[in-house]
Order: sequence, then C-alpha cells, then structure tokens
Amino acid sequence: MATNSAGRKKVHLNFFETACTGNHECAGQWSRPGDNSCTKDTLDYYINMAKLAEKGNITSIFFADTYAGHEVYGGNMDAVFRAGVQVAQLDPITIVSAMAAATKSVSFGVTGSTSYIPPFALARTFSTLDHLSKGRVAWNIVTSWSEAAANAFGKELVPHDQRYEIADEYMDIIYQLWNGSWADDAVKWDRENHIAYEPSRIKKIEHKGKYLKMSARHQMHPSPQRTPVLFQAGTSKSGQAFGAKHAEAVYIGGLVPSQASYQIKAMREIAKAIGRDPTTIKFFAAINPIIGRTIEEAEAKFEEAKQHADVIGALAQFSGYTSIDLSKYPLDEELKLDASKPKESAALGFLGNFTDSVKDGEVWTPRKLGEKIAIGGFHPSPVGTPAMVADIMEQWIDEADVDGFNMAYISNPGSFEDIVELLVPELRRRGLVFEDYAVPGGTFRENLLRQPGQKKLRSDHYGSNFTFESDFPYTNGVANEQSKGEETAAV
Repeated sequence: MATNSAGRKKVHLNFFETACTGNHECAGQWSRPGDNSCTKDTLDYYINMAKLAEKGNITSIFFADTYAGHEVYGGNMDAVFRAGVQVAQLDPITIVSAMAAATKSVSFGVTGSTSYIPPFALARTFSTLDHLSKGRVAWNIVTSWSEAAANAFGKELVPHDQRYEIADEYMDIIYQLWNGSWADDAVKWDRENHIAYEPSRIKKIEHKGKYLKMSARHQMHPSPQRTPVLFQAGTSKSGQAFGAKHAEAVYIGGLVPSQASYQIKAMREIAKAIGRDPTTIKFFAAINPIIGRTIEEAEAKFEEAKQHADVIGALAQFSGYTSIDLSKYPLDEELKLDASKPKESAALGFLGNFTDSVKDGEVWTPRKLGEKIAIGGFHPSPVGTPAMVADIMEQWIDEADVDGFNMAYISNPGSFEDIVELLVPELRRRGLVFEDYAVPGGTFRENLLRQPGQKKLRSDHYGSNFTFESDFPYTNGVANEQSKGEETAAV
C-alpha cells in the first residue's frame, strides 16, 4: 500500500464514463449550455476525455455499459428516451483503441457479460485491445441481472447464484485461453527457418463443463498483460466470493463510508482465507462532486443542475434498477412503499441513506427522489470547494479503506475539467493521490498495483494457475485428458 510521508494512504482516481449519448447517471443534464453529451457518437469526445484524464494522472477511464433499456416506468421506455439515460449507447469496446492511440499511460476498463458474450469471443476482443493499448486494458466482469438484457439476447434470465456459478466456469475457460493456450516462447518470427509461431508451443483448449463447452486455440498470441486487469462489482454472498477469487479491482457502492467499510473488510477477509494478499485487491468508491473555486460558485453550479434535472427520467432509472413502477405514484404525494415486499424494502433502505436531503417533518415524494437522483443521487454528491470535497474523500479513505474513486460527472466536459484543474491539485497538496503513474507508458496492472514489472497476474491469484505447462484445474468441468503432444496441430 502506497502512503505519503505522513503515513496516509494514496489512492487512485478513475473517470466514470458511459458511451450513452446523454448522461448515464444524471438525467437531463445534457440540456445544460456547454454540455457535450450529444457528441458522444464522435471519436473527438473520447479522445479529448482521454487526454484530459492523462493530464490529471487519472489512473483509468472506467466504462459502464447497459445492453438494453428498462421498460418498467409506465411499462415502456418513453421516459428514458426523452431523458437520454441508458439509451443510444455505443459499444465502448470499439472506442478504446482510439483513446489509447491518443495517450500513453491512462488505462481503460470496459464492461463485458459472462451471461451473454461467448468466452472465446470475449477473450479475443480483450486480447486485441491489450495488444493495441500496450497493456492498458481492464475487463469489468458482470453477470447481467436485468430482464431487458436477457430478452435482448434471446435468453432466459438465470437465477442470481446460478449466474455466478456460470461465471466461475466462464473464468476457467478465459484463463485457459489467455494464459494456457500459447507458451511464452511460441512467437518466433524466425526468418531463417520460416516459423512465425511454433506449433508445438500452442495448445488447443478442450472444455466440457456443466454449463459451457469450447474446443479452440486462443486466436491471439500472448498480449502484454495476458489477462487484462479484472474489475468486478458484487455485494451479495456469491458476488463477494467471486470477487475475492477473481477480482483485482472492485467497484463498491454505498452513499456513506460505513456501508462500504463492511463490504470491503468482508471481501478482504475472504481473499486472505484463500491465500491472496488482500491489500492487492483495490476498492473503488463512486463519487459525483460539484466543485467550485468558492462555495458560492459550487452552489450556483448545483442550482443550474437542478434547473436541468429530468425528474421523470430519473424516476425511470430508479424504476429500472428496482423493478418498481414509480409512474403509479403521484409526483407530489408522500412515497409510501411496502417494507414487507423485498423490492420496496430495498428501495426504502436506499431512501434512508438520504436523511440529510429532507428537513425535519418533510417526507419523500417521487419528485424529490427524482430531483435527488438526477443530480448524482446514486453516489455521494458533495457540493463545495476542492477542500470541502477532499475532506469527504479523505473520510472515505480513513473510514472505509478505499483504494480509489470512480469520479462520476454531472455535466461534461465541465465536471471532469473541475476534477483535474481544481480537485486533483488539492488532493496532491494533501498527499492523497499519486503525482505520476508508477510506470509511465506501462501496463494497467503495473500502475494499479504500483509495481513496475508486474504485467501479468500475481502468483497468488487463482488465474495464475493456468499456464501452458499446467493441467487445468476446472471448477465445474473435467480435467483435460489430452496431452500437449496431441494438441500441437499447426496453426
């Protein structure tokens, strides 16, 4: 763990982005003067963001993704279309190589589902990006929980715990392709003997498991990291076990440090119990600050955000996340949810985190909820000077033991510019962030762990067991009975 001279932990900053041509988190903010969300269908938008991130020594740009829009609010998608939230989303995979070409050190995390993308295809895509970015890529592993995504892919939504069972087997295939199919010395480019790739050093992977089957060699020679950095977000018992086994970085939710603290501690304990160094799993909390040089400037930005907030669009987001159709509730009457129903009970817990948002004697109405969500309400959203925002981030570091922050935004490019130009200097002054990349031009893993030379998975990571020489330890399948000698057909 890197610390400053005062012994305080230094943390990473990521930009939290989506390729949604609107605003994934803050409904309606695309309508603000100067907001460039309507240009998210151009490469200039992403290239400029990547350059800004590198200017501020931001560790990575983390792309959230959504495969299909939610039809919960009013039984249709009208509200999300009008608000421009979680719709019209480009595939971020196609954008990253251009962002990498315009930068040297900032890295990129991209979401991919174990439920809907075949492992062979995902492995090749991420290996391609790892090559083209010179090792600056991470995979955000998701199991996909929404009915809309299942319908979009023509699949049935699998029960929660079973999704993680499938994902665990999926990871075995992925590790075999990335780490076990090609030996380190398979790439020859031997002009004298006319050998590009040595056939005897390339192995076909045969997997016949409970859920998945595959017979193939990895269609890509080893990339700089072999396995991209592995992100994950899961707070259930199954999700924590999966993350402790596979994740190198974890996106953690929570609106107050105490919520995140429990989850982080629990996952670190699980990781330690299975032989991993728990400090090498990096936890990132989300924060959506509104920053001004003075408190008056910050409050003016907040008031402008309120003016452009799309309440109905925000409620449609909330309905999609909770499967509660809030269109059935009058906008300006008290929102009365039934604590005996699991989904509504969870929503009540969410509202309980916003006790500072209502005055004594006031009640939550759908309108108040929509206003809160439309201005960064799914994350802590402090309004203030760089020092005031840094105070809150420092509290998260001290109380929750986070290793970094996914910096969300209200409006672009203004929010990210404020982070780089106003907040980062204050965090540097306090010694809370790194002055530079550990390895300028290096891989994501080297810069995440601050360990020059650590391009591949650490030896205590489960995925490191999968090598060209190893017999693969299947979780749900059977041992590979074919010898390497039988699997040396010419490529």
